[in-house]
Amino acid sequence: MSSSAAGWFVILLALVCANLPFINQRLFALIPLRLARKPLWMRLAELITWYVAAGLAGFAVEAGLGNAFPQGWQFYAITACMMLVFAFPGFTWQYLVKHRAA
Repeated sequence: MSSSAAGWFVILLALVCANLPFINQRLFALIPLRLARKPLWMRLAELITWYVAAGLAGFAVEAGLGNAFPQGWQFYAITACMMLVFAFPGFTWQYLVKHRAA
């Protein structure tokens, strides 16, 4: 995999991981809950977990290319903000769009 393709893969993975907590009512998209709707705190905890998973996948891709660089706090602050921006469409759909009762 080229470095360009690897970069796009990690960005698309982060985009999917950021919206996953907001598009379904299951925990980590696998475990059904007894609640009718997931509370916001559970969605945010899930978002943090997906952030770590996407970061580990990005590190694995970078290490596979042979040049894993050490990162400072600035990198993690920027990627956390990027994850929040990526989560905006899912958050908007879940909380700001009016849904009809089924």
